[in-house]
Amino acid sequence: MSVADLSEQFGVSQATIRSDLDALAAQGLLTRAHGGAVPLDQNRLELSFDFRRRLHATQKSRIGAAAAAMIKDGEAIVLDASTTALAVATQIGERRELTVLTNGILVALALVDSPDITVVMPGGFLRRDSISMVGDEGHEFIERFNFQKGFFGAKGITLEDGLTDVNSAEVTVKRDMVAHARQVIAIVDSSKWGQVGFASFASIDEVNCVITDEDAPSDMVSTLQEAGIDVVIA
Repeated sequence: MSVADLSEQFGVSQATIRSDLDALAAQGLLTRAHGGAVPLDQNRLELSFDFRRRLHATQKSRIGAAAAAMIKDGEAIVLDASTTALAVATQIGERRELTVLTNGILVALALVDSPDITVVMPGGFLRRDSISMVGDEGHEFIERFNFQKGFFGAKGITLEDGLTDVNSAEVTVKRDMVAHARQVIAIVDSSKWGQVGFASFASIDEVNCVITDEDAPSDMVSTLQEAGIDVVIA
């Protein structure tokens, strides 16, 4: 819920609500988000795209900037429908002769005013929770292409399960994208480390690089680096 909604519901100031939420977060009863709070068991659910976009927004922006710096003119890349991929898309509008495959509608819209970027989208059905296109219709379409780099958000990242997400239809699309990207780059903030979603779409062995923030667990970071996976701290 947002601070504004809670303030109106309980008839107290937003400052009071923020103080109460901070106290509850300190007790481990909820997770603070930009402008509000979410239940502690958020990893078991799929939150709305708008709310997920506000979670760890500062970290996602920095991760997006680090990912954008890796994208060169003339490349063909994949951006999934994650909120962190949207943070990447908002920072590559000046690239030239770039081709972007995405199933994220908001990702595509972020590039609509960039005439030197060709946006390619698979067909399928609209998933409102992720504002994305999913379905078997996209499978053969994605198979036509090869991409230099693929950037993927995730519900969780672990050494055993790799990159995971919560929705099977979204996972299926991501697996197709991973299979056709020469470099698989995970764009995951520190809250995703050690978490496991419903299904895996890339094993750790398939990941070439992870872009994250400074709060990522050092032991997992070291293990990935020892396995030859590049870890970028944004």
